[in-house]
Amino acid sequence: MSSNRDIDTLIDMMAKLPGLGPRSARRAVLHLIAKRELKLTPLADLMQIVAATARECGNCGNIGTSETCDICLSEKRANGQICVVEDVADLWAMERAGAFKGRYHVLGGTLSALDQVGPDELRIPGLVARIPAEGITEVILALNATVDGQTTAHYIANQIESMVSLTSLAKGVPIGGELDYLDDGTITAALSARKAF
Repeated sequence: MSSNRDIDTLIDMMAKLPGLGPRSARRAVLHLIAKRELKLTPLADLMQIVAATARECGNCGNIGTSETCDICLSEKRANGQICVVEDVADLWAMERAGAFKGRYHVLGGTLSALDQVGPDELRIPGLVARIPAEGITEVILALNATVDGQTTAHYIANQIESMVSLTSLAKGVPIGGELDYLDDGTITAALSARKAF
């Protein structure tokens, strides 16, 4: 089995990726090896390029290949709105939806006493500095509806409420959702945020 050591190590590393377990990682690695010229070699080359060039935007925290991301550089996005998200995956999800046309601010996590994450570990000071520097008029708090997400949202609101208009994403019944399958918190949030029909 010593001849398979590198392959086994690759499977182990792949299994640590989100969404992949040992079996999925094994299938992926075997597929890549079977299609070595078509998939494995180009993937390995691209991973080297991304490892060398990927970096965080110095302004918002997005991931790209330059010091400042395309969203921050776009004058069309300078509309006075910043959407605050927990991580880059949330930013990319918002961009996929295509509904938001302003700029973003990635916190890099949420406040968490259990994980010893305080305000200094997040990009909250950078957000506060961006408000006057970029002429921000509205901050949209698009944080997850978890205890840590809501604690973080309240902390940020206390820091900036005198500087800017604050809004948050609506919470409640998703499109296509059935009440029977929703948890009590979602139903309560949907009922309290009801609007005229």
